[in-house]
Amino acid sequence: MQRAMRLLECVAEHEYGAPAKQLAREAGLALPTAYHLLRTLVHEGYLRREKGLFFLGEAAERLSSSGAEQKRRSTVVDALAHMRDTIGVPVYYAMYRDGEIEIRCVSDTPGNPAVEEWADFRETGHAHAIGQCLLSQLDEDARRDHLDRYPVQPVTPYSVRDGHSLLKRMERVRRMTPVTERQEYALGTVCAAIPITVGTTAATMAISLPLQQAGRLLSAADRLQHEVGRLLGSLAISISI
Repeated sequence: MQRAMRLLECVAEHEYGAPAKQLAREAGLALPTAYHLLRTLVHEGYLRREKGLFFLGEAAERLSSSGAEQKRRSTVVDALAHMRDTIGVPVYYAMYRDGEIEIRCVSDTPGNPAVEEWADFRETGHAHAIGQCLLSQLDEDARRDHLDRYPVQPVTPYSVRDGHSLLKRMERVRRMTPVTERQEYALGTVCAAIPITVGTTAATMAISLPLQQAGRLLSAADRLQHEVGRLLGSLAISISI
């Protein structure tokens, strides 16, 4: 396995391919051993051979893509954990993709647990800060399309009552300012979400607090916005985990 991995690494360093003898030499393998491993790697799809030269195959490229995706996700997971510990609140990362609200990552602790998803987050975007923040970043047509598919229905006594009222609220949301809600999705909970726009991707990071700590919601949201701004350079490439 280690010898095969060395050969794969050597092939990856040659964009325009390399012959078996060169790969054997670079990997420190006897030529017969290298030939055997190369044939096996070609058979398994990790390499392909063209005119005596070896290139990475589809299986290796899928591994590379998967590894890159894991690295991007790890970047976001680490960032959320840092913000969680710095601010002392649960932190959420979500994005709007293919017409859906997606909660991509949540970072909490036993002492500061995340809000329980008791009603489908995708269908109740009008009620929680994450959804309201994402919807506020969409253009009018996309926003109306979402509400046509997921009509506004009160989730708690504090939820927005209808689509017209929600659209009016969206119009009042100022660009790059936190979106807050109090007990609109879950009784006893207040939340704030800040918009993150990288290219055409609508995304958000959010926090939640128990109602008795509502007084620190805005200051915690400001701290979150500061931390996101500080880390946005490293997060930008990972925004689509």
